Amino acid sequence: MLRGARDNGRLRRYLSSCTASPLLRSPTRRHLATASPASDRTLAVGQQLHGFTLQRQKHVPELQLTAYDLRHDRTGAEYLHIDRDDKNNVFSISFKTNPPDDTGVPHILEHTTLCGNHTSYPFATTNRKDFNNLLSVYLDATLNPLLKENDFAQEGWRIGPANPGQQHEATSAEDPLVFKGVVYNEMKGQMSDASYLYYIKFQDHIFPAINNSGGDPRKMTDLTYAGLKDFHAKNYHPSNAKLFTYGDMPLADHITEISQRLERFSRSRADKEIKIPVDLSAGPLEYTVKGPIDPLVDKDMQYKTSTSWLMGDTSDTAENFALRIMSSLLLDGYGSPLYRDLIESGLGPDWSPNTGYDAGGRVGIFSVGLIGVKGQDVQRVKEVIMTSLQKVHLEGFDQGKVDGLLHQAELGLKHNTANFGMGIMQRLQPGWFNGVDPLDMLAWNDTVSTFKANYARQGYLEGLLEKYLLNDKCLIFTMEPDTDYGAKLVEEENARLSSIFRSMGGESEARAPLIRKESELLEAQSRASTEDLSCLPSVHVSDIPRQMQRKTVRDSQVEDVSVQWREASTNGLTYFRAINVLQGLPGELRMLMPLFTDSLMRLGTKNRTMEQLEDLIKLKTGGIAISYHSTTSPHDIQKSTEGLSLSGYALDGNISAMYELLSTIIQETDFDGPEAESRVRELLQSAANGALDAIAGAGHSYARRYTEAALTSQGLLNEQIGGLTQVQQTGLLASRPSSEGLGDVLSKLKTIQRFALSNSTGFRTAITCGPEAVSHNASALRNFLSNLDRSSTIPSSGESEVSATIYNAKTFFPLPYQVYYSALSVPTVPYTHPDSAALQVLSQLLTHKHLHHEIREKGGAYGGGAYSRGLSGLFGFYSYRDPNPLNTLKIVQDAGRWARDKQWTKQDLEEAKLSVFQGVDAPESISEEGMTRFVSGVDEDMEQRKREQLLDIKAQDVADVAQTYLVAEMAKARVAVLGAEKGLFPSADGWSSRGLHLAQDVASEPVD
Repeated sequence: MLRGARDNGRLRRYLSSCTASPLLRSPTRRHLATASPASDRTLAVGQQLHGFTLQRQKHVPELQLTAYDLRHDRTGAEYLHIDRDDKNNVFSISFKTNPPDDTGVPHILEHTTLCGNHTSYPFATTNRKDFNNLLSVYLDATLNPLLKENDFAQEGWRIGPANPGQQHEATSAEDPLVFKGVVYNEMKGQMSDASYLYYIKFQDHIFPAINNSGGDPRKMTDLTYAGLKDFHAKNYHPSNAKLFTYGDMPLADHITEISQRLERFSRSRADKEIKIPVDLSAGPLEYTVKGPIDPLVDKDMQYKTSTSWLMGDTSDTAENFALRIMSSLLLDGYGSPLYRDLIESGLGPDWSPNTGYDAGGRVGIFSVGLIGVKGQDVQRVKEVIMTSLQKVHLEGFDQGKVDGLLHQAELGLKHNTANFGMGIMQRLQPGWFNGVDPLDMLAWNDTVSTFKANYARQGYLEGLLEKYLLNDKCLIFTMEPDTDYGAKLVEEENARLSSIFRSMGGESEARAPLIRKESELLEAQSRASTEDLSCLPSVHVSDIPRQMQRKTVRDSQVEDVSVQWREASTNGLTYFRAINVLQGLPGELRMLMPLFTDSLMRLGTKNRTMEQLEDLIKLKTGGIAISYHSTTSPHDIQKSTEGLSLSGYALDGNISAMYELLSTIIQETDFDGPEAESRVRELLQSAANGALDAIAGAGHSYARRYTEAALTSQGLLNEQIGGLTQVQQTGLLASRPSSEGLGDVLSKLKTIQRFALSNSTGFRTAITCGPEAVSHNASALRNFLSNLDRSSTIPSSGESEVSATIYNAKTFFPLPYQVYYSALSVPTVPYTHPDSAALQVLSQLLTHKHLHHEIREKGGAYGGGAYSRGLSGLFGFYSYRDPNPLNTLKIVQDAGRWARDKQWTKQDLEEAKLSVFQGVDAPESISEEGMTRFVSGVDEDMEQRKREQLLDIKAQDVADVAQTYLVAEMAKARVAVLGAEKGLFPSADGWSSRGLHLAQDVASEPVD
């Protein structure tokens, strides 16, 4: 994908200046070596290449790659290059950054230069020139950052007036002084996520040697600017670095540039200590900490608890693989023993955040736990875990389930994704930094062969279970609810602020110098927003091909059903997708579609349990999915279609089995079985327990969906299916008393089942396979379609449909978060309208040239910007983990006038177009080729016209759409804010307050 210099949003803060850096200044510097010392495939171990020595090389045929392990002679920097025929090339430079405390210094440094116990700076691109530019930028940014004190104040923490950019008198106390900073507010928001809080507190106890890399806001204000610079000097050094490149660009293309950047450094010593977990040999160790209340969950189900064991050395790749298999057998799927005994039994609705096998450190950790536990059941959870493990050890693991997992692994190798290289890097890095050999981790066939040989010995996995888990050498970690948890955080922050004021002679004495520093920062931020970045290496719009790369598809009919074919090299796999359009779907049934699709993968049929069906899915397919589908017409933003989407992939020879599984699951799921109601309730409680944390992680998306519900039909569908309206209904149903039952819900689910595959005129499919598999696929598809019952019709509803007019223009949702999430949306034009392209460019200009500076850098929000949803015909603004939403709303409401009056330069437009094309030309996996046409009706001719329109946008086009849609039409805007109730959004100002709670309400209406 294309990435221009402007897309690296923090470059201006951390690059060595153009005049100070000869590497950036020199117009004669070349990115590519003029001659290759040798092709990658002819390198010899011991060979020296531009200051590096090749230590080892390994060909991995199953992954179609060759890996080269090099060391930099002067500094000792480690360099892993992976040669593979993949145009999406990857680079990363990473440093081991053991956090010395909980101030978040590695996290803040990451922000000020471009967390775990290492920090990584990766990128991926298909463009050779772009790769070389970014390689230069990333090396300079990490090894030679400016690290200005203003950057530390902006990104880390500072004290300043709550409302930035206003005139402040030194003696005025009307505007309170508060803690500010991008990372500070990010972590305040993160600490509002109870799942994250549980996990990080668990890590504090299982890994006391590793501090919180992200940072605890209570400790973050102990960090000084000098401490930040010192941490960089000690850790961001080649001797502490691991470099990684991947793709089809030769090693010689990279190594010259990398060597030039490293040659000025000498070898140094850094903190490379590999931290290990707490000693549990004298266990069990038990800890209980306090945590927040979840208002969307039953007040009696507020505990989280888990039990953890230390496993083996993860550098033993064969045993590590076996332990992963064992973990999957114990935990994955509704038929797994621990799921049956813990969740299905009703002890808790879902796993705790740390559940699973964590092999990211030198010592593996296996954890099992639950959320939503009653206080009286906490001790019982540990007892049931032990009983379940003992039973598995006695009865042994099922051979068929092991075969299913190995089959999944085999298909994973065949399934080529567009981001394969980035995935390899992310999989290797944790172990690499903890002493695990990356070449061993790549040797997939060797690892699987060793596992199969060991597994052939009777009782191999059972022996591992006994060795590591059937003992009391464990850590039991529990979080109990504290109704005053949020208030105590506020109290602590106020006390910390007061303490700093006292050290400065009191708040009145502190106000003048703090406001002066804030003013100086604002001035520096304003200068930076207009800084000339032309000295940075970049690609240009002229480098973007005017003609898109087309992918050939063809259409046919099978059993009167439209079929789209994409024939390509798929490694013997067939990818299937189908959409059944459901016209006239009643709102009361639409609201239950997420529960319906979840139930299909939970209840089982009259003849097969869900466990048996899961085993077949793993043995015969790479996975199947059934979900709700909706899309907007590319010609009219008020026209949308909805329905059911089916997808899956399998080996060509197993495609008939996959079709049979899809048909069985959709048409035969038993909603009348004796356990149907309890399992549906289980699904509801699981969803309700995760809802508040899901909102905390993506609150701006929930706010955006709510605003869009009032603007287009598609927006309304999205809100009902995946927005706050759906969250409210799920909570209401989950809290329904057992005595009341869910009979009415089950009846509606059965109704949906009857017509799920019924509409022959609205049913269409898409198949991607190799040319040699087309005939077999057509025959298998014909058999699948002929066995479907498509005679049922969608019943009409006696209830009136929900109207978008009930969504207020300005809505506030009080939620127990320390920061806010906001969104503002306006309707625009359909995909095919000429203005759609200009709106896309405008969204990038506003984000990078205005909103990033105002909302993030000055306002302190973790994120903020504009978006243009071309297919949906919506334009909007958002802020994420925002301490000052009212200031943000003022900025975005005036953004149209700012954009209209701005004198856009050629360079501005160049950067915005490059940013747009980063997404337009992003690499596609084979399975996704042709899917835009199939899913949304946007064909390649439409895409080509849009491409040309984007390339041809002029400054006047941007000004015109800003005036038309963001100034003249701003009265149509809808606004939503989520966050703490502090009296900021009174009804007198037009705000409607809607709470998310468990009070009874009409499920198909918006939250109230």
